[in-house]
Amino acid sequence: MRYVTKKEKVLVGFRERNSSFLADLERCEVLYPSVGTLLPQLSSLIQGLSIFDQIPQIEVAIGDSDTALIFRHLADMTEADKETLITFGQQHDMQIYLQPKGPTTIHRIWPEQAELSYQLPDFGITNVFLPSDFTQVNHSINRKMIKQALDLLRPEKSDRILDLFCGLGNFTLPLSTLSDHVIGVEGDEGLVERARLNAKQNDIDNVEYHASDLTEDMLNAPWAQGGFDKVLLDPPRSGAFEILPLVARLGPQSIVYVSCNPATLARDAGELVHKHGYKLVSAGIMDMFPHTAHVESVALFEKK
Repeated sequence: MRYVTKKEKVLVGFRERNSSFLADLERCEVLYPSVGTLLPQLSSLIQGLSIFDQIPQIEVAIGDSDTALIFRHLADMTEADKETLITFGQQHDMQIYLQPKGPTTIHRIWPEQAELSYQLPDFGITNVFLPSDFTQVNHSINRKMIKQALDLLRPEKSDRILDLFCGLGNFTLPLSTLSDHVIGVEGDEGLVERARLNAKQNDIDNVEYHASDLTEDMLNAPWAQGGFDKVLLDPPRSGAFEILPLVARLGPQSIVYVSCNPATLARDAGELVHKHGYKLVSAGIMDMFPHTAHVESVALFEKK
């Protein structure tokens, strides 16, 4: 988002390829329609604010039935500005949040009570999340991805299963419906808090969550004591390189690795196969991010 003096207009869109310029878009087919069809209206909205040249970005979060917009602003808004945003939220049935500084300053101004959530109907689970939380952006592919990953892992009731980089429980909670003992580990304490809340709200009591920095040596961590039958990895783009030695020491027979970066998956696959005694049994990709160069990958490794 940028005010362009020569055009006397606020541009709302994405940066042009290999450029800092913003493309002047009327609509975006990649975004959910609740936002992608409103780019001109968002431009007019921002241009009508007193600090129209002090809003560098709008962050979008989408639940199954709700849309939230987070307005990052570099100067204080007037009460009139806030009322303008609230009116826009009312007209378009959107939750409105402001972010005056860092992520911890995000706060909702409309409506008074609201939440975002997505359902996993195959498992009877609803996950609640905050607009600043990491979630998979493509809900329909996410549901298929979870089913595919769990079909590969083949969890059984007696299995001890470890879900690393578990976030707010996207895989952990479905796993808990198939296995009696599931542990989820995540570095973001806020996501762990939400994961525990989601377990409680879904009446799931056979999952335990831990907050740990998975780039550090976790050999003595409480959750790492004892072996695991199966492990699911869903790391960030940087991959799971640092935690692989511990995963191998835990002795799982099967590892399912979900990746948003084929390069780090390939690197980590080499470590699992050549250093830790696993074989790559199957692998595939999903078009989680249509019209982009990014893909989501899933690979199954089994102990030789």
